Amino acid sequence: MSNEQPKNPLHGVTLKAIVEALVERHDWDGLAERINVRCFRENPSVNSSLKFLRRTEWARAKVERLYLDGL
Repeated sequence: MSNEQPKNPLHGVTLKAIVEALVERHDWDGLAERINVRCFRENPSVNSSLKFLRRTEWARAKVERLYLDGL
């Protein structure tokens, strides 16, 4: 079985790249307005966001959806 995912637009895109792209596009305040999580509002950083998003599936899904909507 092949590991390729030709129809998955997130295939090969790291969570870090997604967060960095969203911060560049919306800045931290804009990101916090769109997705209401503390790691985007209080002392935001890429590392703290990654830590939270890797543990919290619903928040990660929202971040991935926002990224895809911007493509």
